[in-house]
Order: sequence, then structure tokens, then C-alpha cells
Amino acid sequence: MAGRLSHLLLGIILLLSLGLSGCSSLFFYPDSRHYLSPPDLGLRYQDVPLETSDGTHLNAWWLPADGNSLGTIYYLHGNAQNMGAFLINIGWLPKAHYNVFMIDYRGFGKSSGSPDLEGALNDAETGLRWVYQHHSQQPVFLLGQSLGAALTLDLAGHWRQFGDRPAGVIADGAFTGFRRIAREKLDQFWLTWPLQYPLAWTIPDGHEPIDNVGHISPVPLMLISSHHDHIVPFHHGAQLFQAAGEPKRFLATETPHTATFLVPRYRREVLSFLAEYGRSPLTGEPALSDTH
Repeated sequence: MAGRLSHLLLGIILLLSLGLSGCSSLFFYPDSRHYLSPPDLGLRYQDVPLETSDGTHLNAWWLPADGNSLGTIYYLHGNAQNMGAFLINIGWLPKAHYNVFMIDYRGFGKSSGSPDLEGALNDAETGLRWVYQHHSQQPVFLLGQSLGAALTLDLAGHWRQFGDRPAGVIADGAFTGFRRIAREKLDQFWLTWPLQYPLAWTIPDGHEPIDNVGHISPVPLMLISSHHDHIVPFHHGAQLFQAAGEPKRFLATETPHTATFLVPRYRREVLSFLAEYGRSPLTGEPALSDTH
């Protein structure tokens, strides 16, 4: 009995420490292991070093399209491992004639620093500014999965501050809010259930996807959510879609979390979206970003 009580107290102490650190550990599980590199999938690539406004050094990959490029996809991955583990999810895009630019957030892979929400948002913005600086002559699409989808919706909701308008935004497995998904996860375990509200409120406010998604319009938006996603339940995607402005498209899938692009028919749906909004409806020419 005494042993069980000591384990309980230890768990509570750890959870309180988690709360004091802003619940970052609820969202970030980085490592520096080698999973895949572009040559493993027969892809050409270039290492791109980035430096954020706070001096953090980020590792990024530029994957050029095969043949003539139809545009550039800026990809933001999920909250665990590093970008090598997610390469399989987007390795098909260069073969479909799209460039891909992907970054590792601070603390992930070869990137310096320690992960937290504000830092990851800074990292995501740094990567987007690099894309616009070097590759804005063709359509630029934003694509994120899971945590990366939430970061993507934040970027897209503030696209006007970047001076360039993305051709479209794709968010796969996005949750409605950092605080809400934290509460849902804490609610699933009896030990953490009493702390779901105190700890969730330590998460920085002001970046909730449900608040940003309505500001993306008139940029085209595609939301993807799976009925079989046990990490981010389907209702999150449905609520985001309801809150979004036009034009918008919803893809309901039947895959596990972030496994969407392993299924060819879901890839075709994404390519259809890219083709529709990557070309000007008036001239049929590649759509250049608007400047505001």
C-alpha cells in the first residue's frame, strides 16, 4: 500500500512539474534517431540550415520536384521523432511534380534548442519566410499533419502578415485547440483526470486552431480527418470545417492518425485540390502569390 501511495505521489509531482513547464511535454516528443533520409526513397535533396529570430538553428530539407515543378509544398510534421520519420508521408509529392520543403522544430533531429509551443510557432514561421524568399514564383501550399496541422492553421490564419498569399492550405489530423486536446488526453487516465483543467490552462493562449481557421479565407482550405483516428478524434476536424470560410473542402478518411497519404485514393484527392488551386481560374497559368 505504501509503495502504491509513493508511486501516486511521484506521479502527481511529475504532473505538477509538467504544468509549470507549460505542458510542453504533452505536445513534443522529439528524438535525433535516423529513420529515413531522402536517398532511401530515391529522392534528391538539399540540407538547408535556418536560423530563427531568437538564434535557434534549424535543420531543413529541400526536395525538388521531378521534372517540371507545379509548385512548392511547405510541410510541417507531427509532435514526435523527427522529419525523417515523416518522410514516407510526403515522399510521393516530388514524383507528382511538387517541390517539398520540410523543417525539424527546435529540439528535433539535428535542430538545436528545446521544444515548446511558442518556439515551434517561431520555427514554422521561419521556414515559411524562407520558402517565400526563395520559391514564391510558383504556387506555395501549406501542408501540416497533427501538431504540424495546428501550426499550419496558425500560419495560414495570419497569412497577411507575411506579405504573400498561399495558393492553398491542407491540414491533416488537426485538433481544434491545444488546451482542448490536452484536456481530452488528461481526461483519459484516472491519475491525470483531476488535473486536466489546471494543467491545460498553463498552455499559452492565442494560437488555438479553432480561432485561426476562420481567418484563412479566401485562401482555399482542405481539412482531413479520420473516423479511425484515436489520437485526434474526428469531431475536431468536423468542428474546424464548420468554423472555416469558403472555399473549403473536407476529406473524411478511414486511416490511423497521420497515415492518410499511404492510401493512393487519398493522395489523388490531395492532388486534385493542388491542381484546382495551383492554377489561376482566369488564365490557367500557375497562380502567383498576391502581395498585400
